[in-house]
Amino acid sequence: MDHRTPPGTIAPHIPAADWQRAQATGQPVVIVVHNTEPAGIPWRRIVIPFAVAGAAVAGGWGLVAALCFLLDAAAHTATVIAGAAGPIGLGGITLKLTRNKT
Repeated sequence: MDHRTPPGTIAPHIPAADWQRAQATGQPVVIVVHNTEPAGIPWRRIVIPFAVAGAAVAGGWGLVAALCFLLDAAAHTATVIAGAAGPIGLGGITLKLTRNKT
């Protein structure tokens, strides 16, 4: 490290002459760091939870729709099987699963 360069990492906009004068006289060097955060609400912090909740709601409705479709398909399948099978008898007792079309 050269004796003319400031120690550590400091702002590169301090002229070397000002740094050397401050070292010679003992005056403090004031470094102003501007805040780079924008004022207002950080939208990412708000939008991400709503996006997650929206995805959960959409997934829930998708599950409900799939369950309704499967139950409808099962009911139609049971109706078709019962209509094709005709009456079922066991030990002299006959059970008619569907009504006649006439």
